[in-house]
Amino acid sequence: MTDQLFTEDAYLRECSATVVAVEEKGVLLDRTCLYARSGGQPGDSGTMRWADGEAVIAEAIKGEAGAILHGLAPGSATPPVGATVTLTLDWARRHRHMRMHTTLHLLCSILPGIYATGNQIGAEKSRLDVDLAEPPAKEWFTEKLAELVAADHPISTTWITEEELDANPTLVRTLSVQPPRGAGRVRLVRIGTEDAPIDLQPCGGTHVRSTGEIGRVEVTKLESKGRQNRRIHIVLGD
Repeated sequence: MTDQLFTEDAYLRECSATVVAVEEKGVLLDRTCLYARSGGQPGDSGTMRWADGEAVIAEAIKGEAGAILHGLAPGSATPPVGATVTLTLDWARRHRHMRMHTTLHLLCSILPGIYATGNQIGAEKSRLDVDLAEPPAKEWFTEKLAELVAADHPISTTWITEEELDANPTLVRTLSVQPPRGAGRVRLVRIGTEDAPIDLQPCGGTHVRSTGEIGRVEVTKLESKGRQNRRIHIVLGD
């Protein structure tokens, strides 16, 4: 199992690690600051350096049993097993993913009782699919998001047991992706204060520290993807 440093500090841009194995799909390390592709969020990219070599990390992906594999760009050299490497995150790309992912949580917060049926996060544009027959106009969404961004609500994480999640099933706001199980605990992302959260739901992704960090966001299009499924497209300002 790879120690996933980003779950505790999404702003960690560099870390050292030890090479555990080199597999066809990527390099397995004992720890990493790179998020692995899951839940609609792309895997991080960056660089890996060791004593006599360097490689470009195309994308971090999930392996088996909690492992994270660092997929290298074609033609890259590979470090030897046991080597100490330094990972450097492509921060600009990751930070846009963090802003986008947090915005999708805000969309959930302004649609209480509505479940997400899918999502896709990108650095340039993202989307959220929701189980909603008649959504408000795109301008309404943009206005509501702007209000939440301007309020600069704090964002934090906490952990609960799987049993606590089972006792509070309404915490799960997604129909397509369920929280990972098997580790005995589940990570919650909270937007707002503990006493009065704006949004609280299980999530393993990376997020900004406060809603003000998102900056300008716009809902550009609403799309019908079925009788009740509506797709909300968003873009960010620079």
